[in-house]
Amino acid sequence: MTKDGPSDPAPMTYARYLALDTLLGSQHPQSDLDDEMLFIIIHQTKELWLKQMIRELRLAMEQVAADALVPAYKALARVSRIQAVMTLSWDVLATMTPSDYTRFRHVLGPSSGFQSDQFRTVEYMLGLKDGKFLRFQNDRPEAQAAMERALAAPGLWDLAIAAAARAGLPIPDHVLARNFSQAYVADPAVEAAFLEVYRDTQRYWDLYQLAEKLVDLDDAMATWRHKHVLTVERVIGGKPGTGGTAGASYLHSTLGKRAFPELWSLRTSL
Repeated sequence: MTKDGPSDPAPMTYARYLALDTLLGSQHPQSDLDDEMLFIIIHQTKELWLKQMIRELRLAMEQVAADALVPAYKALARVSRIQAVMTLSWDVLATMTPSDYTRFRHVLGPSSGFQSDQFRTVEYMLGLKDGKFLRFQNDRPEAQAAMERALAAPGLWDLAIAAAARAGLPIPDHVLARNFSQAYVADPAVEAAFLEVYRDTQRYWDLYQLAEKLVDLDDAMATWRHKHVLTVERVIGGKPGTGGTAGASYLHSTLGKRAFPELWSLRTSL
């Protein structure tokens, strides 16, 4: 205390601002092996980046819904850069050899990255809807609720299609009023509408640039998935993954996923 009242608060420090004691105390290996610490830090870092991706996607989606397409470019570009950083992190994990991983793999039990609620939320926000992943969060109601909200809401592609309709492009009512909790199915009319955007870029410049930012996201996601498969095959080969997943064979089945399918198919017609 001072004669004028309580002491001034301590000045902010780097460690307090970043909550470093909490952050650096959040790694709890179940073995004494150095490679397990790497495994934990790689995955925790990915979850932090996913948290930022969700924030940026939420902002971009709000802007697209309000027809503020140009301001949305910044958040979308940031997401694609984050995706690139996450992809590069697989190279760090690949320094762990199969023998290294085998020594501690048993401590993971049934846990698996397949269960990441934030990754599924990102997929839902992009428009890749699949409600079967909700069950993995039965013990985490807040995470499950966030997934449910993203599942039920329009995805980024739904919002972009609606923006195209407001710009005067012919989008069928059944596309605009679809059940957003279901997987999106590519529609020839949507492809035709965006083909017009690509054929008359001067008239539809904002939509054209938005479309290319969306292709960047899809491209980065496909690259991330491909590098994930290679890393898994390098470390465990064709063995099943933890948590009862099929491992590399399941990951191979995801390589063809596209959140914005018409933006890929229209290129053949240009």
